[in-house]
Amino acid sequence: MLLPLLLLSAMPPVISDEAKVPPYTLPDPLVCADGRKVADAKMWEEVRRPEVFRLVEENMFGRTPDTSKSQADAVVEIREQSKDAFGGKASRTQFKVWPIGKKGPSFDMLLYVPNAAKRPAPVFVGLNFGGNHTTTEDPAVFVASSWVSKQWALRGTTQADPALRGGQARRWEFEMLIDRGYASATAYYGDFEPDHPEGWKDGFRAAISPDGVNTKWKDGDWAAIGCWSWGLSRMLDVLAKVPSVDPARAAVHGHSRLGKASLWAGAQDRRFAFVISNDSGCGGAALNKRIFGETVGIITGHYPGRGFPHWFTARFETFSEREDQLPLDAHYLLALAAPRPLYVASASEDSWADPLGEFLGAVNADPVYHLLGQPGLATKEFPPISKPVGRTIGYHLRPGKHDILLEDWKNYADFADRVLPAK
Repeated sequence: MLLPLLLLSAMPPVISDEAKVPPYTLPDPLVCADGRKVADAKMWEEVRRPEVFRLVEENMFGRTPDTSKSQADAVVEIREQSKDAFGGKASRTQFKVWPIGKKGPSFDMLLYVPNAAKRPAPVFVGLNFGGNHTTTEDPAVFVASSWVSKQWALRGTTQADPALRGGQARRWEFEMLIDRGYASATAYYGDFEPDHPEGWKDGFRAAISPDGVNTKWKDGDWAAIGCWSWGLSRMLDVLAKVPSVDPARAAVHGHSRLGKASLWAGAQDRRFAFVISNDSGCGGAALNKRIFGETVGIITGHYPGRGFPHWFTARFETFSEREDQLPLDAHYLLALAAPRPLYVASASEDSWADPLGEFLGAVNADPVYHLLGQPGLATKEFPPISKPVGRTIGYHLRPGKHDILLEDWKNYADFADRVLPAK
C-alpha cells in the first residue's frame, strides 16, 4: 500500500514550455448557473455577479465573516506625525489600529501624503512583507514589533531586525508617487496573520472566531489570503477618516501573494476605486487551467514539502491535477473588479507566475467590462516587453524577474492619472 501512496503524492513535471500547455476550456463568466446568458448590467449585478463571487469564495479563498459589529469598537491612535518626510515633500503619519477593539490584535499603518496637494489626495493602499520600516529608509518609521519571517528577523528569532530598515524600499516608490500627487498607505501583512500554517492562532482569524484558538477550520472558512484582504479594507476604514486623503480614489495593490490578496480585497470591497495585481500568478491573475509554472497542487501544498495550504480554503487543493474540473478560473476573480479600473502586471522572466496566463486572465475578464459599458483591455494581442496596453483594464510585461519595481509603479501611476482624474 505504501508505493501507491508515494506515487500519488509525486509532483508532475512543471510546464515551462508553451507547446506543452494542454488544451483547456474556460467557463463563461456571462452564463448563469441556470444556463441563461447575462443580458445586461442589471442581470450581472443581481444574478451573475453573486454567483461568480460565491464560486471564488467557496473554491479558493473562503467566506470572510461579517465583522461589522465588532468594527464598531475600533480604536485608532496616532503614534507619530510629521510634515517633514522626504525633505519636506510629504506628511508622515503612523497609526496603531485595533480594528475590532482593544480586546483584539492591532496593526501599524504608515501613511505618506504629499504636502503640495491642494485637495485630498488619491491613495495607493497595500500590504508589505517585512514591516513598515523595511519599505523606506526614513529613520522615523517604527520597527515592526510583531512576528516576522526569518528573512527579516534577527538571527534565531522572529523579531524584526532594525538593521534591515529600507530593505524593501526599492519596491515602494513613495517619493515618486508623492511627486505625482499620490498618497501611500502600507501595513505589514504579518500584523493581520503571520504567514505560516499555524499563524492564524496569533492573528485576526482566531480573534474573530467565536471559538478562539480552539477553532478547527473547515472547508469553506476563510484562509490567510482572506484575512490579509480583510486587513486591506480595515486600512481603508482608517483612511476614510483622514481629511488629507480621498478614500473615493483609493487604489488597492499587491505583489505576489499580496497581489492575490489585493484582487480578493477589490472583489469584496467596492470602495476601492482601482485594483492592481502585480505578478500574482497561480491563485491570482493567471489561468489555473493552463497548469503552466506553479499549479494548484504546488501552491496548496498537495505535494510533500511544497506550497502554502494556509493561503486557501481546503477545497482549492482538491483540484490538484484536476484543474480541468475547476468551475471557475482567474478571469472570474478579475471580473469581480468590474466596472472599476483593473491593472494586471507580469515580469518577463517570471515563468513560475505564468505571464501569458496572467494576460489571458485579463483577456477573458474583458467581456464583463464590455457588458458594463467599459472598454476593458481592448486587445487580445500579448504585448511586447515594456509596452503597456489597455483602457479600463491595463496590462504590462516588465523585463526581469518576480518583483515590483520602478517601471511597474510608473505604469500604475500613469494609469491612475487617467482613470482617477483629479477632483
